[in-house]
Amino acid sequence: MPENLSVIEALGTRKIVHVDMDAFYASVEQRDDPSLRGRPVVVAWKGKRSVVCAASYEARRFGVRSAMAAVHAERLCPEAVFIPPDFTRYKAVSAAVREIFQRHADLIEPLSLDEAYLDVTVNKTGLPTATQVAKTIRRQIREELNLTASAGVAPNKFLAKIASDWKKPDGLFVIQPHEAQAFLLPLPIGRIPGVGKVTEVRMTELGVKTVGDIHAMEIAALESYFGRWGVRLHQLSRGIDHNPVMPNRVRKQISAEDTFPDDVPLAECESHIRRLAEKVWVASRENVRGAKTVVLKLKTKEFNTLTRSLTSQIPPASCEEVTSIALRLCERVALPPQQLYRLVGVGLSNFQDEMMEVESPLFSAIRESETDAL
Repeated sequence: MPENLSVIEALGTRKIVHVDMDAFYASVEQRDDPSLRGRPVVVAWKGKRSVVCAASYEARRFGVRSAMAAVHAERLCPEAVFIPPDFTRYKAVSAAVREIFQRHADLIEPLSLDEAYLDVTVNKTGLPTATQVAKTIRRQIREELNLTASAGVAPNKFLAKIASDWKKPDGLFVIQPHEAQAFLLPLPIGRIPGVGKVTEVRMTELGVKTVGDIHAMEIAALESYFGRWGVRLHQLSRGIDHNPVMPNRVRKQISAEDTFPDDVPLAECESHIRRLAEKVWVASRENVRGAKTVVLKLKTKEFNTLTRSLTSQIPPASCEEVTSIALRLCERVALPPQQLYRLVGVGLSNFQDEMMEVESPLFSAIRESETDAL
């Protein structure tokens, strides 16, 4: 059929595997401490301002999720065992997983300590299919590291990412090129990577509930509603993603944002900034380089975007320092107190080649940057 043929041609001939470790931090803790097995484990610093780094599947049954406030997780699951994160140990295990990947592919794009894309269009072990590569990788992780991983196999990164989540935990799902369109169209829009809860609500208000609804819209309409993201949605609804697997990709920024249900003044953003600062600090621990720049992002109710940043010769050495800097950047916002905001974000950028080990960094030679962008 012409439609199917055009879709297959657009998808291309790549063979992509997305591997995602199951509840990675929590699973490492349960593996290394037998007394934790079968119990609800939450990897987080316990405290009213902490966020969840990871939750075991036993904890997830109570509704505990990553990036959730730790106090909320404790309310949902009073029996949870809270374990402070040990990123040195997680990095060591991640390196062992990466060594397994390298047996099979040269094109490997890590997304974090616990997930990566592999381009196995040509694999190093001579296995006949990408599915066999994925099965072998999962078996080696289980046998050698006593951990489980889920994997998705597809003709591009977008589909492989969705596929890896389809049969979690400890699952494998394959999307063949000729199956992509039929698989995608019934999916709820929240399944599209990058469509968060706020965007999902906005789409639902427009009558867009499934990928098929996006597929039925004209590209001009999508662009008018969602800007450049609308063009991307048009492609994704057709299963099209030409982004290659990028080995040794340098991460330029780590950031997290909150879009508020109702617009709020800056004075009410402090709790959000504290939580976002901890979230990006936790994410930065997965990176081997220190970030010299802390960024505060705000979006007004009129959709004007403001950023304030602070750069130092020495990176922040703790979550408390990142939080303190982000809150101080609020003082650089010159808009009146009654101004309302719909979004706040905190980011880290300007990474070093290596993480610097310092006991008490002093923010010297500080450069302050302020930009207002419409």
